[in-house]
Amino acid sequence: MGFQGLDFYNLDDELHEDERLVRDNVRRFVDERIEPIIGKHYEAGTFPKELISEFADLGLLGANLEGYGCAGMGAVAYGLAMQELERGDSGLRSFASVQGSLAMYPIWAFGSEEQKQRYLPGMARGEIIGCFGLTEPDYGSHANGMITKAERVPGGYRINGVKRWITNGDLCQVAVVWAKLDDVVHGFLVPRGTPGFSTHKIDDKWSLRASVTSELFFEDCVVGEDALLPGVRGMRGPLSCLSQARYGISWGVIGAAMGCYETALNYAKDRKQFSRPIAGYQLVQQKLVTMATEITKAQCLTLRLGRLKEAGKVRPAQISMAKRNNVHMALEAARAARDILGGNGITYAYSPGRHMMNLETVYTYEGTHDIHTLIVGQDLTGLAAFE
Repeated sequence: MGFQGLDFYNLDDELHEDERLVRDNVRRFVDERIEPIIGKHYEAGTFPKELISEFADLGLLGANLEGYGCAGMGAVAYGLAMQELERGDSGLRSFASVQGSLAMYPIWAFGSEEQKQRYLPGMARGEIIGCFGLTEPDYGSHANGMITKAERVPGGYRINGVKRWITNGDLCQVAVVWAKLDDVVHGFLVPRGTPGFSTHKIDDKWSLRASVTSELFFEDCVVGEDALLPGVRGMRGPLSCLSQARYGISWGVIGAAMGCYETALNYAKDRKQFSRPIAGYQLVQQKLVTMATEITKAQCLTLRLGRLKEAGKVRPAQISMAKRNNVHMALEAARAARDILGGNGITYAYSPGRHMMNLETVYTYEGTHDIHTLIVGQDLTGLAAFE
């Protein structure tokens, strides 16, 4: 029997039929195609590129965008798809999330019609991979302090700078790069092969090892006038993309937590010590109950967030609350599950240790836990505490 998923409050009853269908299709894909191979890829530090076309066939690339070959899923259906992907591995959800929310979304939302036609259909088919270049070696949370600059030259723009911690960087055929032009942030589409644009894969990491993480280098990189995203200027551009990605993360990490919980529960019912299975001991039950309770709370929070998004009523601070809460919850669930597994918990034969390591990154990227605390704090008090 495949993965069933924790649903202690019968939230399945609140889902539409098409939403359950999306979830079940991706759930089956994770069971059959990801679970058997992901441990080896994580250990080797490789991304399973052979799955990209299957992601596309499932409509997972730009899943919640309309037109241009995209699936046009609703917000909740998209969230459930990310939930199931991250149950497989945070790195694989990151691939789909970056492709759709951080690379395709800005083209869809801010690009010219020519840019949309040029890139989006191929990106939806997985034939063109994109990345999102915002973070720099010295500017992460304070992204507006970026050093990367663009200047006008005859026929286009010259870009200079470095971006770091870029998911899909070494896989990409096009980079969505944010740079300051006349001290105002603008987005540029930089195709691979453009002179002066190069990438370097970051291999020395113990988290998200099945995800491609890179640095992007721009050294007198000249692009044409048609590289500029014409529909946005200022930090509203990249921040709106991040809101899309953070929403998907809020759902995704629930999948990681659900996977950890089910693994720990099944292990605890089978593993016997002293007179009974360890699931029969109070301390183990306390861990399982806490995990189940926190997962259920996150499910309720995020389902409501999805309905707000579908109604066009969601605010960035609401997304920050869900991202902050759910990633912390998932990381604690992974740690508790690894504890229940004992020594076996540090092996690749079981997923909680891998999820635990991955979630340390998810806790930091797309806005750190502390930054989301300050975003919600500012929303509640009206006072910014960032400086």
